[in-house]
Amino acid sequence: QVQLIESGGGLVQTGDSLRLSCVASGRPLNNYGMGWFRQAPGKEREFVANINWNGDERTYVDSVKGRFTISRDNAKNTGYLQMNSLKPEDTAVYYCAAREGQYSGSYGRVQDYLDWGRGTQVTVSS
Repeated sequence: QVQLIESGGGLVQTGDSLRLSCVASGRPLNNYGMGWFRQAPGKEREFVANINWNGDERTYVDSVKGRFTISRDNAKNTGYLQMNSLKPEDTAVYYCAAREGQYSGSYGRVQDYLDWGRGTQVTVSS
């Protein structure tokens, strides 16, 4: 099991940028695919982006394509979500998640991931 801690959230205005970080501990991150999800009040947790174990494959939900970039630095055991051109509808708690294994492909379901962080709040004001 890997432990995940997110950081980097905050209150920003429409059009601003934020970079979220997800630091892993307990096991080497290079054996895990990583995903970012978000959950707005009253809504289900939704997939945002995922990246495979070595960073060769990335997938995004349509609503963030061209604005968000997922990346990782396995040497630092850290994953990132760069968020540009933020909109009020991006407001949510953002969670990082890890899926063990050096798999290829996109994994966009909550049940695809066993390990989760506690989340970081992102609020975008209009």
